[in-house]
Amino acid sequence: MRPTMTESATTPRGRYLVLLSFGALGVVYGDIGTSPLYAFREAFSAADGLAVEEASVLGILSLMVWALVTIVSIKYIAIVMRADNDGEGGILALMTLATTGRTSRPRLRRGAIALGLFGTALLYGDGMITPAISVLSAVEGLQVAAPDVGNWVVPIAIGILVALFAIQSKGTAAIGRVFGPVMAVWFLTLAVLGIHEILLEPHVLSALAPTHAAAFLVAQPRLAFLALGAVFLVVTGSEALYADMGHFGAGPIRLGWFTIVFPSLLLNYLGQGALLIQDPSAIDNPFYRMPPSWAVVPMVVLATMATVIASQALISGAFSLTAQAMQLDYLPRMSMEHTSDREFGQVYIGSLNWALMAACVTLVIAFGESTRLAAAYGVAVTTTMVITAVLLFAVMRRRWGWPLWAAAGATGIFLAIDLAFFAANIVKIPAGGWLPLAIGFLVFGAMVTWRRGRVLLVGRRAGHGLPVERLIGSLVEHDLERVPGTAVYMTADIRHSPPALLSSLRLSRVIHRTIVLTNVRTLPVPRVPKARRATVHDLDHGFFQVVLQFGFFEEPDVPTALAEIVHRSFGFDPTEATYVLGRETVVPTHRGVPGWWEHLFATMHRNAASAARYYQLPADAVVELGSQILLDEPPASTDRV
Repeated sequence: MRPTMTESATTPRGRYLVLLSFGALGVVYGDIGTSPLYAFREAFSAADGLAVEEASVLGILSLMVWALVTIVSIKYIAIVMRADNDGEGGILALMTLATTGRTSRPRLRRGAIALGLFGTALLYGDGMITPAISVLSAVEGLQVAAPDVGNWVVPIAIGILVALFAIQSKGTAAIGRVFGPVMAVWFLTLAVLGIHEILLEPHVLSALAPTHAAAFLVAQPRLAFLALGAVFLVVTGSEALYADMGHFGAGPIRLGWFTIVFPSLLLNYLGQGALLIQDPSAIDNPFYRMPPSWAVVPMVVLATMATVIASQALISGAFSLTAQAMQLDYLPRMSMEHTSDREFGQVYIGSLNWALMAACVTLVIAFGESTRLAAAYGVAVTTTMVITAVLLFAVMRRRWGWPLWAAAGATGIFLAIDLAFFAANIVKIPAGGWLPLAIGFLVFGAMVTWRRGRVLLVGRRAGHGLPVERLIGSLVEHDLERVPGTAVYMTADIRHSPPALLSSLRLSRVIHRTIVLTNVRTLPVPRVPKARRATVHDLDHGFFQVVLQFGFFEEPDVPTALAEIVHRSFGFDPTEATYVLGRETVVPTHRGVPGWWEHLFATMHRNAASAARYYQLPADAVVELGSQILLDEPPASTDRV
């Protein structure tokens, strides 16, 4: 049974809040929680020639500490997560908040939409790299205990990734219950390892002062700049925190961060710094040099489990963003399942799951080791963070009503930090950073193509359709035979007669006693209360216009919504209804738009999931009538990007 609007919107409290926070450990924090495996090592590797000495260790450590404070704790946890769209997060939710509400200039609105879509597209590239680099870095720990097992690292990593993607259909709630205890042990272990090293070298605590970061940047600006590209690894996963907000809510995520995750990460990074001050040779793998030799293999097992969970954060975030994109009509329909009876945001998309698995396995084979993958990591994430800061400024001004000086001051600080990380990561493009950017541009192109094509199709129907009033008048005049029952015609434009209705009339010359022209609309909110679900217009002579409104995080259930309508002249019996759908075939015309674009949209349109399944129509009551529709030059629209 699905939760009611009141249940799903209620802020979790007490025991349920603690349980959700515990579950969030197993889904949300995996990415950012496994960065200690490789961040320190990669910082010195990126800055080739940087000596492992106390000043540089304290400088890099201070940069890491304050990156966690400013980017994660302040920017995302304290501020960005306030920008929830009725409980849902992610860059698409932020884009929606930035482009709705007060009236804005069309050009600025289109620019904000384009930024939001591009940021969303970049997260898919991140979602492919994160599982590969996380699992590889954990399995590589075996080489510390047994150097001769190097040839087995890639096969083991591939096996782990395949197993991870195979269990996604169980849902993030079930996975969180299994992974939560593992991550609790992981963070406890991080803290214990760090505390042990800190006690041996207490001076490392001075890195908590930002003066060490400033001194490092001034003393060795070139090497410090290069190191920033790897220091950034400590905050990867911040966007996943925001994207996964709909799975658990802001409260549980904040509670988990400040009570468990942040303290554990801080202690472990300080511990690694203390170890390097004592033993600079440990830079080859400082994380696995902290535990005693007998504990290395158990640590590899625990780290591998933790990195599997790290992958989960990006996978579940990709599902959430894709669900939002489909409902907002920026991606074609895909088969989607809700995997929780309590939380709307927990979804599974099979086709996306297997595509991500194939991409991750390919990356592991192609790159072979985490150090090489680290060169490809960061470019997409820093770009998305810059976009988030820009959209956040619009939300501060237009939705929260912040004065210009406050909004500009806050986002200016965030942008300065984000742009510094972005610049440091740009140098990685030739070494592999081009890969997530290429993926992002491909996904962005697909989103824009689908959106423009849909706008074009609606314009074509409006320009060539028969107004409903004229159709009704013609039917009354010719007194066509009416047969018992109700026919529900799904239509994107209730002002004009659906092509499927006209085709049915031409073929049978009869019409059902009751005709329901049904239009499903997605509002820029996650959920719509039942009281606002349906609007009914009685057109007389047995014709009704029905507009059903859903949020972008709801599954449209048309039969249930129609059955729940209370109206003086409209009565709907699902057992007597026939659902008539138009199955359109897009025919490229090569007029007004590039031929490749037309063929791409036609392919996407042809492979979209069945509308019957998407609207949850009963399979034995659906009739599909085919038609062809020509593509012409798209009409002007403020929604086009």
